[in-house]
Amino acid sequence: MESERVTYERDGHVATITYSRPEKLNAIDGAMREGLNEAFDRFRADDEAWVGIVTGEGRAFCVGADARGEGNPAGDFPGSFWERPTVNSFESGWEIYKPVIAAVNGHCLGYGLTLVTWCDLVIASERATFGFPEVRLGIPTIVGAIRLPQRIGWQPAMELLLTGERVDAERAREMGLVSRVVPHDELLAEARALADRLLAGAPLAQRAIKEMARRAPYLGETDAIRFGEAMRRVAGATEDAAEGAAAARERREPRWQGR
Repeated sequence: MESERVTYERDGHVATITYSRPEKLNAIDGAMREGLNEAFDRFRADDEAWVGIVTGEGRAFCVGADARGEGNPAGDFPGSFWERPTVNSFESGWEIYKPVIAAVNGHCLGYGLTLVTWCDLVIASERATFGFPEVRLGIPTIVGAIRLPQRIGWQPAMELLLTGERVDAERAREMGLVSRVVPHDELLAEARALADRLLAGAPLAQRAIKEMARRAPYLGETDAIRFGEAMRRVAGATEDAAEGAAAARERREPRWQGR
């Protein structure tokens, strides 16, 4: 599937979603918002896509909203002025429990950084920069303010959110926003190698783990354990769980089917 501004490509069990508006540094306008939502919806529904990679074309990963572009970068959704959906995209919190890797190839600002904070693993090119510039435009960063302190801690989060400054890839790694910084020309190969490592795990078990990790902070301890044990029973009844046990007995690599 390809739109004018976003591409979706699957190679085996790995899907790559690419911001593809390089002439505008992958700034999000209405058409790109529609393309991104279509791509992540396809990833969510594609039973053969077990791991996702999201990256950008050109010099930027995504520089945020295109204030001069056509359409609403936040999306045009039904509802009155007040009663609009708020979880309306992957970066705002769509429930997608497949592992997603961000391969940050360049400038990663605003909406782009919000999406990165919803990815599970982040690899950055040595050329990448990160920031939430909204405060310098007189606009509060909302989803970033909700999510970033939980992800990297209070003080580094406030440094990004309240100054509006950009940080380079190494500083982002020090903050805990990025796991690894790699040479620019090796970025996609490193992301694919990480995706291949993830494919060694049972995909349904991975999704249960990720959902548990997402939900647990908002549950009491007893509720979290009860929910987790229910998830374990469901995952334990799958064909992949039986295959994992058989592979262990036979001392071979498991052949996952995703069911």
